[in-house]
Amino acid sequence: MVQRRRIVALSVLTVFALGYLVWFTPFLGVSTVEVVGAHTVGADRVRAVADVPVEHPMVRVDTDEVAARVARLPGVAEVDVSRSWPSTITISVTERRAVAYHDGREGIRLVDSTGVLYERLDTPPEGLPKLEVFDPGPVDDETRAVTAVLAELPAELFEQVVSAGATTPGSVEFELVDDRIVRWGDAEQNAYKAKVLSVLLTREGTVYDVSSPELPTVS
Repeated sequence: MVQRRRIVALSVLTVFALGYLVWFTPFLGVSTVEVVGAHTVGADRVRAVADVPVEHPMVRVDTDEVAARVARLPGVAEVDVSRSWPSTITISVTERRAVAYHDGREGIRLVDSTGVLYERLDTPPEGLPKLEVFDPGPVDDETRAVTAVLAELPAELFEQVVSAGATTPGSVEFELVDDRIVRWGDAEQNAYKAKVLSVLLTREGTVYDVSSPELPTVS
């Protein structure tokens, strides 16, 4: 009986000792913060914002709080933070993809494929069209229509677009590098419209209308 009590007591002490090591000491502490997917934002910037202390016990790292801090970075769309035992915190980042820029009262900002405005710039970026809508943002129907179309354009067509705008969700319109105008219409049948437009652009004209791709026009 006495021996059994000693064994129980020793087991309890062992559990408490292990718990103390795990929760309150660097025994299973953070030694590495690995960042995946941060190409434009930068891994060092993500680590700085994540603010995960080295040797902090792994089990006490609040992964939700770390993710929330990283998500505040302008160029970050999604974040996943996980523990890779025994000592690595892994931060997986999905960056925003810029499809346009907007030049308004708050300066020049990039616009992603969902219509979110982020990352202020000093000068217009090369290779991106200018977004021209009245009230840009992810809750604006016109913005979402334009950015949805831009996100699906083939690279060879996207590179020709100088500006893109809409006054209604069904009136998306582009200006190309050679001053030609493309009337796209709504954000439906984008792949089909792009194929039709590639053929139309081989013809002389100034306005190319693929809003009804079955009946395209050139004028």
